[in-house]
Amino acid sequence: MIYYATFVPGLQDVIAAVVRGRLEDVTIHKLLDGAVIFETACSYDRLNFFCFNNIFAVASIIEKAEPAGTFRRKADGPLFPSGGLEEHMRAVIRAGKNPVISENNKKILSFRIVFSIENRLAAVNEKIKRETEAFISRASGLSLCRSRPDTEFWFLYRREGFSVFMKRLTRHASWEKQLHPGELPPPLAWTLCSLAGLGEKKSASLSVLDPFCGYGSIPFQALSRFPAQKIYASDNSAEAVQETLKKTGLVSPGRFREIFKSDFRDLPPKPGMQNIDRIVTDPPWGLYRETDRNDAQFYREMLNCFEKLLAAAGRAVILSAAVEALENASAESGLSVTNTIPILLSGKKAAIFLLKKLP
Repeated sequence: MIYYATFVPGLQDVIAAVVRGRLEDVTIHKLLDGAVIFETACSYDRLNFFCFNNIFAVASIIEKAEPAGTFRRKADGPLFPSGGLEEHMRAVIRAGKNPVISENNKKILSFRIVFSIENRLAAVNEKIKRETEAFISRASGLSLCRSRPDTEFWFLYRREGFSVFMKRLTRHASWEKQLHPGELPPPLAWTLCSLAGLGEKKSASLSVLDPFCGYGSIPFQALSRFPAQKIYASDNSAEAVQETLKKTGLVSPGRFREIFKSDFRDLPPKPGMQNIDRIVTDPPWGLYRETDRNDAQFYREMLNCFEKLLAAAGRAVILSAAVEALENASAESGLSVTNTIPILLSGKKAAIFLLKKLP
């Protein structure tokens, strides 16, 4: 199988390491900004990746696809080429039956086609569109449903100059429509935990703290996807703490957890919270609360607190949009930045910081 999987832009090297570490037989065909195309004998139901937003099964790729052809103007943007997609549609029809089209779960009864150019929906020639819909319907035995189908077939053109025809395997919509304002997408929360080494050997003995747990994305991933046995989570919002308690309440009931209301400046209020091995957190960006805060002071106070909480060999993984403020605060603290990974989250520039405690 060849898969096309999407992820948070900027995480290419991290994702490549995760894919290679998980699949011994993998071949990465393309490592792109926000997507990876890889080949493996592993079937979709055994992939078990939690770092991806969506996964597709690739039916065909046209390299050096010509973007020239009919141009469609989007209401809020520039001219976009659709000719390359239309040529790919004709090529799919000429190629005939393909396992990606014909082999479907018995619960899949309907489909629609989605056309995308550089991550924006595109219009194509209506005649060839209907011909392609009829072909896929015959080849798959599925019924066309343009409103709420069971699956989608995508024709996607990327700025790198190639087009992909593929079937969507995941079914969730964009994370922005599913999450609370400011809530961290699960794939990114998983990635932060992975970068903290929560999946490494002997990581079950680690203690982990998220002092800005918000709606519980990081504690949930730490409890449900990683073996660490001691999880602490806190927030200065009682509502956020209750949401985290609900989200994690049924996850790994035998594991130790302490979820409580506290300002990070007041930590540690619980016995045993000194000498934390890992801090994994997403401090508030100031978009939904704390809009008047002083970022420089906030991050100085935060890192000073983390320095006191962390064990001698402790590490912290922090997601922040205030890149300069965190870098400056680190230079004044007992924590050293070992790596910075710039990312793009919901259209906003941010970075993942990996820090370690100085001896």
